[in-house]
Amino acid sequence: MNYNYRFEKILIVKDQEKTESELAFKESVHVFEEIATKLYGLLKKKEDLIVYQQERLKEGSSIDEINHYSKFIDSMEKTIEDAQQKVVQARAKMNWHEQKLLEKNLEVRKYEKMRENDFERFKEDQLRIEAMQLDELSTIAFFKKEIR
Repeated sequence: MNYNYRFEKILIVKDQEKTESELAFKESVHVFEEIATKLYGLLKKKEDLIVYQQERLKEGSSIDEINHYSKFIDSMEKTIEDAQQKVVQARAKMNWHEQKLLEKNLEVRKYEKMRENDFERFKEDQLRIEAMQLDELSTIAFFKKEIR
């Protein structure tokens, strides 16, 4: 007799949902890494600019040049703040996708465990039925011997 798991279609759907969640999580991780890398680049650029400006101040630079670098650094700080907000949002989105993935994994594992338990019951039932059939055959054989 063939074994059919009654929730097989549900398990397939849950597994597909888990796969979709994995893809969404991987994409959110990729986006987070891109944004974080951009933020790092901006912070490094600002740090290099500050070092360069300090060197220029030691050598002597014009007021216009100092003013220009000061405005440029202010502009970079605003860009950095925006990038930091984007990093926070991307991290939150990544964490949300991770939580959904964990939930989907748990659901799939529950259905797989239910299938394992159901299959074990099926095997036990098959063994019980087989034993009953052997008992019947033995009984029939015994009665046929007695009749002769």
